[in-house]
Amino acid sequence: MAETINGGLKFEQRHGKSRVRVGRVWKLPNGSHFFAEWKVNVSLLSDCVASYLHQDNSDIVATDTIKNTVYVKAKECSEQVTVEDFAIKLAQHFTSFYQQVTTAIVNIVEKPWERVSVNGQPHKHGFKLGSEKHTTEVIFSKLGTLQVNSGIEGLALLKTTQSGFEGFIRDKYTILPETRERMLATEVTISWKYNYNSVSSLPVKPLYFSERYMDVKKALVDTFFGSPNEGVYSPSVQRTLYLMGKAVLGRFPDISSVHLKMPNIHFLPVNLSSKDNPEIVKFADDVYLPTDEPHGSIEARLSRVQSKM
Repeated sequence: MAETINGGLKFEQRHGKSRVRVGRVWKLPNGSHFFAEWKVNVSLLSDCVASYLHQDNSDIVATDTIKNTVYVKAKECSEQVTVEDFAIKLAQHFTSFYQQVTTAIVNIVEKPWERVSVNGQPHKHGFKLGSEKHTTEVIFSKLGTLQVNSGIEGLALLKTTQSGFEGFIRDKYTILPETRERMLATEVTISWKYNYNSVSSLPVKPLYFSERYMDVKKALVDTFFGSPNEGVYSPSVQRTLYLMGKAVLGRFPDISSVHLKMPNIHFLPVNLSSKDNPEIVKFADDVYLPTDEPHGSIEARLSRVQSKM
């Protein structure tokens, strides 16, 4: 929060606790367990300027207290909750319990622990670590205004054909050949903003946000790959990114905007040759050199146009 202090200086401050690691197990009477692992960051906007200007700490919520509160609130979740619901619970607590806290910002990254199956049967208490991570950021103010953002980090996608890149600017620095046949690989990072602006407007369905997370991931994957047999042609990462974002907004009316980052992770065709033998190995869309640096960087944000009516 910003304010003007003595000497005409503009002063902004916040404090909190980062990288609070939490593992939470929920045990059902039938012996089945559910597990979540979170990395929690809490940032508080509060009226504690005196601690900066006058060595007066009487209005500071100690960061160690913030850490302990995260564990207490995790314990209070007697039933399985989504990462979004837990972030909202934390933000509500800090803004209501402490008079001087005006806004709480809670960021959480959930590790992708998935239930394992043994001999085709889901294991009651066994889990394996998946790949992409579920993220959320919740901003909640003492006035009751709410903003909920969710996201996916590290969604690795690759298709071995149905991708090309043609018609781009060519100048004296350009050596990249045009092609209609290449591999397309990326690691998607996406965040989306829900249009819920108060706690009372949130869906009451249990685990709603986890279901929506899976829905969004399916929309991204389906759009990237196309049908199982024919696939879908990608003329550029840019075009595919746009279609993926458009699909999310088109399918889910409670999402108001999406922000996508899709690096173009290159697989370079391998051709081996020498002065004496120019064609030791000739590339035929089957042997590649995987690289991750440098890679193309493509990102965009899509938002619904707000009606003026």
